[in-house]
Amino acid sequence: MSKSGHSKLHIAMFPWVAYGHFIPFLHLSNKLAHKGHQISFFVPKGVQPKLENLNQYPNLIQFFPLHIPHVDGLPPGAETTSVVPMNQQKYLAFAVDQTRDQVEGILKFIKPDMVFYDFWFWIPDLARQLGILPIFYVVVSSMSMGLNTKAQTKEMTVEEVMELPPGYPLSTVKLKPEEAAAMLFEAEDFGSGLSFRERIRTAVKGSDAIAFRTCSEIEEPFCDFVAEGFGKPVLLSGPCLPETNTQQLDEKWVSWFSQFEPGSVVFCSFGSQSVLQKDEFQELVLGFELCGLPFLVALKPPQGFSTVEEALPEGFQDRVGGRGLVYGGWVPQEQLLHHPNIGCFVNHCGYGTMWEFLLSDCQIVLIPEIGDQILNTRLMVNELKIGVEVERGKNREVSKESLSEAIKF
Repeated sequence: MSKSGHSKLHIAMFPWVAYGHFIPFLHLSNKLAHKGHQISFFVPKGVQPKLENLNQYPNLIQFFPLHIPHVDGLPPGAETTSVVPMNQQKYLAFAVDQTRDQVEGILKFIKPDMVFYDFWFWIPDLARQLGILPIFYVVVSSMSMGLNTKAQTKEMTVEEVMELPPGYPLSTVKLKPEEAAAMLFEAEDFGSGLSFRERIRTAVKGSDAIAFRTCSEIEEPFCDFVAEGFGKPVLLSGPCLPETNTQQLDEKWVSWFSQFEPGSVVFCSFGSQSVLQKDEFQELVLGFELCGLPFLVALKPPQGFSTVEEALPEGFQDRVGGRGLVYGGWVPQEQLLHHPNIGCFVNHCGYGTMWEFLLSDCQIVLIPEIGDQILNTRLMVNELKIGVEVERGKNREVSKESLSEAIKF
C-alpha cells in the first residue's frame, strides 16, 4: 500500500512512434514509478536502447519491444517518424496497426490495471475486452486538442478549417489562412482507412478519461473545453519534466560556452523532426549572423544534404568565426536552456519545448511551422505575453532581417 492508502497499480504505456511522444510518456512513467507504480512501456525494438538512460526506475519500468513490420511505401527498417518523411507517415501508421496481435498477446500476459496511449486508436476496444482501463494521454496542448472536438473532412475549404469550434476559448486565438492551409493534411488518410484527425478523435472517444501534461494555471479554459466537447473527465499531470543538472553537460559544450558572457548566447533548435529546405536553412543562419550575437544553431541538415557544413552559405564560417556554431547532431536541449550563458532561445514552440523554456530564464523567439506549434505560439505571445513571434512573408517565408529583428527586440 502507498502512503495515501491506495494500492500500487500496474500501468501500460503506448506512446506514438515518435520521440516527441516517447519522451513525455517516459517522463510520466518516471513520476508514477516514483510513487511505487509498476510500468510496462511499449516501444519499437530499435528505440529501447536510446531510452534506457532516461529510465530512472529500471526496477519498476520495464520496456516491451514491438516489431514494427515493413509495409510498402516505408523505408527499410523504419520504426519511428524520425526517419520517415511526413508524406510517408501514413504507411508507418498502417505498419503500427499491424502490431495489434503482438500487443494483445503481451497485454493478456502482463494484465495491467490501466493503459495510457495516444494515436493507437484500437487500444481502447482491446483494453476493454481485457478488463483494462484506457486513458488517452495528450502530449500536445489542450488548446490544440480543442480543435479535435470538430470533425475535419477532405471537402472542407481553408476558410472552413479556419473556423474554430463553437465556444472555443479566447478570441485572440485565430488561424491565418496560410496556417489553416497547413492543417488540411489532417483530413488525409493516415493508416487503416482513417484520417489523421479521425484517428485522434476515435482514440479519444474510446477512452475513459483524457490526461494532459499541463496545469490549470496555464490551460484551464482549454482543458474544460475539451472535457465538455468529448464528454470525458480530464486529468492533469503537470509538465512532468525531470530536474536538470547543467554539471552533466559534455565537456565540449562547457568549453564552447566558456568563451562568452552570461546571457549573451542565442540558442536555436527545431527538434528531431524538422528538416528545412536549403533556402530556408541558409536564410535562417544568415539571420543569426546578422543579429551580431554569439549563437548555437542545432538543426538537421537540410533536404538533399548529408551535413550542415556543406549547406552553409558561401563564406559564412569565415565571417562569423568563433562567434557562431551550426551543429547538425543531437544536443541536450533541456540542459542547455539552463546554462547561464544562454540568454535567448529560438524554436518552433513544440509542446515539450514550450514547457522546457517556460522553466528556463531565456528570452523566447518563436517560429511556429505546423499544427499545435502555431496554437502554442498564440498562447505564449497573445495571451501570456511570453516571447516574440518572427514575422513571416506572404508565402510564410522567414527572412534573415525578420529573424534578426525578433532576436534583438
